[in-house]
This record gives sequence, C-alpha cells and structure tokens, in this order.
Amino acid sequence: MKRKRTLGEWARSRDGQRLFVMLAFMIIPLVLLFVFTYLPFGEMFGYSFYNMKYTGARKFVGWKNYIKVFERDDCFKALRLSLYYMVGSVVQLALALYLATVLSFKVKGGSLFKGMMFFPFLINGIAVGFIFKFFYTRGFVFDTVLQWCGFQLDNLPYWLRDQRINNWSLVGTSVWRYFGQNMVLFIGAIMSVDNELYEAAKLDGANNRQLLRYIILPSIKTIITLNVILSITGSLSAFEPPYVITDGANGTGTYFVIMHEIAHTQQKVGLASAMAIVLLIIILLATLLQKLFFKYVFRSAEDEDPNATARRDRRLARLSARQTVKAAVSGPEV
Repeated sequence: MKRKRTLGEWARSRDGQRLFVMLAFMIIPLVLLFVFTYLPFGEMFGYSFYNMKYTGARKFVGWKNYIKVFERDDCFKALRLSLYYMVGSVVQLALALYLATVLSFKVKGGSLFKGMMFFPFLINGIAVGFIFKFFYTRGFVFDTVLQWCGFQLDNLPYWLRDQRINNWSLVGTSVWRYFGQNMVLFIGAIMSVDNELYEAAKLDGANNRQLLRYIILPSIKTIITLNVILSITGSLSAFEPPYVITDGANGTGTYFVIMHEIAHTQQKVGLASAMAIVLLIIILLATLLQKLFFKYVFRSAEDEDPNATARRDRRLARLSARQTVKAAVSGPEV
C-alpha cells in the first residue's frame, strides 16, 4: 500500500514546488500593483476631500475642491490647452499612418528610415525638452536654419514667448518625439495583413486609395484605436515639453504643469488631488467615446451586407484558381 506523503514531503516535491512558484508569480505582482498603484490612488482620492498640505492639520471640505477645479481660471485654461495637443496628435497619427503605409512594402533604405524615425522615441523626455529649448531659443538653431533659407531674424517670431505660436511650437516637439512609436505599431499591423486580400482586391480593380480604405484600415482598426487612445490620453496629460522648455510661462502651462505647481509650490495637496481625479474621469470618458466612434466607423462589411463574406470567398477562390492555372501552364521550374 502506497504511503501517504506528509505536508513537508509534499512541499518539497515537484508538485508542491510548482504550486509555490505559480502562487508566487500570481501573488507578488498583485501585491506590488496594490501597494504602488491602487493604494496610493485610494489615498489620493481621500485627500481630494480635504484642505491640506503635505504636513500639518487637514480640514474636511467635501466637494469644494472639485468645484474649485472648474471655477479657477488657471485650471480651466490649462485644460483647454489640451486642444492644441489633440490637434497635434491628429497630425502625428496621420503622418505615422502615411509613412507606415509606404514603409510596410519594399522600399529602398526602408529599414534605415524606420530606425531614424523611431529613434526620437528612445530619447528621454527631459533630454528632448532641453534639446528643443535651445532649438527654439532666439537666434539659435531654428532661427539660423530659417536665415539660411532667406528669412530675416527681425521678421521671425519668438517661438517660445509669442502666445500666438508658442503652444504650437511645443506641440511640434511632441509630434517629433512620438510619431515614430505610432509608425512602428502601424507597420507591425499592416505587415500582418494577409497578402491574398491585396491580390483579391487588385483582381477586382482596386487602386491604392481603395486598398488603404477597404483593406488596410479595417484590418488594423485595433491598432488605430489603440494609437488614438494613447495619443488623446497623452494630449490630456502633456507635461514634459511645457515644463522643461518654458516652465509653463507665457500661457504654455498645461493641466499637469498647473497641477504640479498647485501641489508642490502652493502646497494645496487636496486641490491637486481633485484635479487628478477630474483628469482621470475626462480620460475615461474620452476613451469610451473613442471606442464608440471607432466601433461605428469600422463596422464590418458583414454587419452591413450579409453577402459580403460570400463575395470575398468567391474572390479568393477565383484568385486561387488563377494561380493554379498559371502554375500548370508555366510548368515546373528547372
């Protein structure tokens, strides 16, 4: 009769050690996630109902901090600055999608271009800020290049002081840094599309524009949705360019810059916590609206036309038959 193992023997056995490893890989990440993410978030949500500093007494004020977020001009104006970055994100995604469409197919020097365009994303955000701080400074790199092109220095604006253009200058910094990341994601999605779909569409006389609209875009809708969500979220939480390049001066202080000033300079921790919660709600709403929008835009052909699947299968069958006939006529290669 087989002896029953004790608890200690089972713990030292292969089955016991496997269970301990599985539990460790499950529990340790969850504990770290709770301690460093959910617990601080819960504390911050609690702080948002108090008038408090980092040290000293705190006073419960209820929803007054949330009301102040919409009453203060600096908070509301900073939130409106996100519109600049949202426009920049549209340009960024359009540029990334265009270059990805070109570089997904065989292009001479394509690998070099991919590496060069993705490289800015690898640079630290603070370093990018210092680079463009000198790039836009009066009489420095950008002004020098424009003077080579025939412009007079006196006729050029102050790129970081003129409030008509300084936010667009900062948006250009974000576009330069992040469009390479979007491009690489688009390239990976486009290259995963089945080549037979392109060939079947070409048999039906589709041109490049129709290939993009009816083949590429519906096939990469998941990546498009992801990139749009990341871009809009980044637009609402822009921090590094205005903080490093201008320190929020001359009307360039975004929501995060103002929140940083309120929390660390003015020591209004409760109000800053309420601002963070409001931003989280705005991001969640924006994400939900985007998902609904793309669900409507990228409705599948099968949802609109029940016979679309049958027609696509007939096109693929026609393509397969043509390739078979061509192979039979040409004969085996010698």
